[in-house]
Amino acid sequence: MIRLGIILGSTRPNRKGPQVAQWVLETASQRGDAEFELIDLRDHPLPHLDEPMAPMFGPSVNAHTRAWADRIAPFDGFVVVTPEYNGGVPGVLKNALDHLCAEWTDKAVGFVSYGVSGGARAVVQLRTVCGTLGMADVGYQVAISVLTDFENHTTFTPRDHHVAALNKTLDQLVAWSAALAPLRAGAETTSVEF
Repeated sequence: MIRLGIILGSTRPNRKGPQVAQWVLETASQRGDAEFELIDLRDHPLPHLDEPMAPMFGPSVNAHTRAWADRIAPFDGFVVVTPEYNGGVPGVLKNALDHLCAEWTDKAVGFVSYGVSGGARAVVQLRTVCGTLGMADVGYQVAISVLTDFENHTTFTPRDHHVAALNKTLDQLVAWSAALAPLRAGAETTSVEF
């Protein structure tokens, strides 16, 4: 069965992300076509760009990066739950992406974003980054406003259109993850020496 990780891309105190990520997990878990698991970046603290070599050149010498790679590698695709900070991607999320290479390649990715403008600008940046890492980003996404979709600016209250958008995103994500499986299988049997 397809295995998909839901990456919670913020580690800020008082973040809104856990409510959104939990909603994604609960909605996704009602499906029968994939297994879903939450990955909170708070549980995987990574120093900022401390690798002596780029991840494309092979396994890391650092235990924290190898542990992160072991966490990400088994998944067939991902839903990234991201806020938009100052028109862009949270630094902690970009850093987590930059720590790995092969573990992202030939996997599908979908986005659930939140912010004043629904997190749209963060997703634009993430599409570029994920594409560079060899990921296939699905067209559908969920955009949540922190101004109108959080009751009293604290409690996430998803509307019907959010549920519909999430289901379309997950439909594409599952289908693309399955379609990319032969590429991932080929990568596992190919050995590259640097």
